Amino acid sequence: MEPPMGQPMSKLDEELEIQALRRVISAYINYPAAAEEDIRRWERSYMKLSPDHMTLLPHMPEKYENLRRCVKTNTYFIMNMLQAFDPPFEMDAGPGPDFDEALSGFQKSDKMMHSHEGFGCRGREDESTIEVQSFSSPSRDSAVTSANSNKRQAIEFSAKDPKTDLLTPELNAFGTRGPVRSCDDWTCTRSEALSKEHNAAAGANGNLSYDETDYESTFKENSENGHPSGSPKLFPQGRVPLDLSHPFFQLHVPSADVDKVRCIIRNIVRDWGEEGSLEREQCYQPILEELHRLFPNRKDLRHRPTCLVPGAGLGRLACEISRLGFIAQGNEFSYYMLICSSFILNQTDQPLEWALHPWMHSNCNSLSDNDQLRAVYIPDLHPGSAGITEGFSMCAGDFVEVYSHPSQAGAWDAVATCFFIDTAHNIVEYLEVIALCLKPGGIWINLGPLLYHFAESYSPEEEMSIELSLEDVKKVAARFGLVLKSERFIETTYTANRRSMMQNRYTAVFWTMVKEELPPNQKVSQANMPDAQQ
Repeated sequence: MEPPMGQPMSKLDEELEIQALRRVISAYINYPAAAEEDIRRWERSYMKLSPDHMTLLPHMPEKYENLRRCVKTNTYFIMNMLQAFDPPFEMDAGPGPDFDEALSGFQKSDKMMHSHEGFGCRGREDESTIEVQSFSSPSRDSAVTSANSNKRQAIEFSAKDPKTDLLTPELNAFGTRGPVRSCDDWTCTRSEALSKEHNAAAGANGNLSYDETDYESTFKENSENGHPSGSPKLFPQGRVPLDLSHPFFQLHVPSADVDKVRCIIRNIVRDWGEEGSLEREQCYQPILEELHRLFPNRKDLRHRPTCLVPGAGLGRLACEISRLGFIAQGNEFSYYMLICSSFILNQTDQPLEWALHPWMHSNCNSLSDNDQLRAVYIPDLHPGSAGITEGFSMCAGDFVEVYSHPSQAGAWDAVATCFFIDTAHNIVEYLEVIALCLKPGGIWINLGPLLYHFAESYSPEEEMSIELSLEDVKKVAARFGLVLKSERFIETTYTANRRSMMQNRYTAVFWTMVKEELPPNQKVSQANMPDAQQ
């Protein structure tokens, strides 16, 4: 499915977009410094203990050093991810550093990123409210789409891997990376391949880190210990990687921005780690089973069913729907999510390639230090070898602004939403757009709570937040022609640490609705027509 095209982007809009993207990249770059400050704060508290109390905890200095090694591993992943990112704009052009400060009035503060953790992940400040527009970039081979409030670009996955004859993701607008290799593509041993790629990347791209810290030693240490840590990525000929030491990316960002980076690391576990398999079984599997039941005929290449996944996050649900045989399109708004999902979908070479330490950021509710420090390896599924259906895509942008476009009316056989509808300022608008983009007889499958993300947003602008009960949500959906066919409740968590002493659980609603062949207002008008005209 092609995202809608609009009007060319204005210069101011592009500058706002560049400013927002710089801020997100700066938040990622600030992650190691913020994590180090946390560790130093913990160390200072330890040093305030009396000597007698210190003797009871002799292992703590070693724990702090282990935490630093965890930060180093996480940062190695982040820096590789940023270097692999090909922005849709020339990041060294456009507004200068002073522009970021001048635009502070445009930023809407204290918003939530797409998260249901119940705390943290607030301050979704990678956002600017601008009208729908689009443009074609002369610097890229294909037209790129920006039909959304932040002019986010469409991500298309369309190439075929000649070795496996399976679909392999490629990015348009966020940068084509070439075919993703499957595990069978290795013609030498794992260590030989990693060594070759590491040496080539080092020669072509120089140091991957943004400062003088040798994060590449993480690659060497983990490889020598037999642990996967990912290999530095090669760049297409002619593409210059981002200069992360540039002043444009050395912005001072609020601590809330770095909190979003920590949140992303936990979301990676939910979508792409083995530890997230239980949550995926609870949340994604019911949706997949319902799609499988309702669309049994998916093998006809000429008439594959289409499925839209708003709030796709890091892309796992959309990927799994594609594997079922649907032409699936994920939609996501947050640059934090988009940068990370593009890396996992396009740059991972094999399963369990990267090590992360997602639980190291909090000392609370840990059963043991080993539990807090443990590594999670991702991805548990290699996207390039997963059997993705041709036509799989990710569209970056605000859901309402992208899919309220006339070209999207009646365009989709199914819409699948998971922990999404409560992210709206106006849930009525979400319901209207879902109904709009479904074909008559189309299916809406939803799973999630009603933790309205802007319900406690006390900003000076007094942002809109419509918070309906479940009963009212279903009534409004019915008015838009969405008929409830089945409903039940599912107990689940969201980015939970399964070894934590605290587990926040949701009683999430799971329903299937069908869009009526005729909306209610047309039925009423036809019922009132004279017999001769019927």
